[in-house]
Amino acid sequence: MIKIGTSGFSFADWKGTVYPVGIRDRDMLSFYEKDLDFHTLEVNFTYYTLPSQKSFAAMSRKTSGDFEFVVKSYKGMTHEIRSKETGEMIDNRETFKKFKHSLDPLIEDGKLGAVLAQFPYGFFPNQENFGYLERFKREMDDISLVFEFRNQAWMREGTFEFLSKNGIGFCIVDEPNLPKLMPYLPRATSEIGYFRFHGRNPNWFNVPASVRYDYLYSDHELKEFVPDIKDISGKTPKTFVFFNNCHAGSAAKNAVQMARLLTQQT
Repeated sequence: MIKIGTSGFSFADWKGTVYPVGIRDRDMLSFYEKDLDFHTLEVNFTYYTLPSQKSFAAMSRKTSGDFEFVVKSYKGMTHEIRSKETGEMIDNRETFKKFKHSLDPLIEDGKLGAVLAQFPYGFFPNQENFGYLERFKREMDDISLVFEFRNQAWMREGTFEFLSKNGIGFCIVDEPNLPKLMPYLPRATSEIGYFRFHGRNPNWFNVPASVRYDYLYSDHELKEFVPDIKDISGKTPKTFVFFNNCHAGSAAKNAVQMARLLTQQT
């Protein structure tokens, strides 16, 4: 099963490009599912702030029974995990507890597809960090996890063996072909296949984050991924495909294109 969606849905610059000009913010999620025909959503605001059960309960009510959410983990679980003074790992068990608690409405409704944990470029594959990944898994109990790495040093067999052993999904990314960024490598390490398209803006490191994802994939570029998506979906019970090039609605446009391409070439 392949589910396609975008990394976020509530953007002001989607009005008039993806959504009708006068749409109310509270109606966006329903339009996203019913009119754009997307049945999954990657929730990204949870990186910046710990979510509430109330927020997820409201989102769940606005979607149908087969809709699934992937929730990005809070920065206090991936980026802000060391003391700025000593550099040592901090005790963030309470952060994990609060984050997990917020997910209960989605779990109860059977709508939590997975939790995505994106680790920063400065998170290197050493013994201490592998230990942290193991603790991350324990803290999240039986919730399905997908890990996204930003540092090329993780691109080695030891990483894939670790993920497979722990039943954690590997986030397959497409992003600019720059020395510091992760290369595209389709691998499946759990029962979840996961593709995340960031766009190919060559000015990744030289522009504000607000326009870093300003990129629209061409039909030709998207077609190149179809065989890999189908291959990964053949190895996993479920495959998520998310577009994070959200600037000016490009993610939604490309997600619609990808859905069409996958249908055409089935």
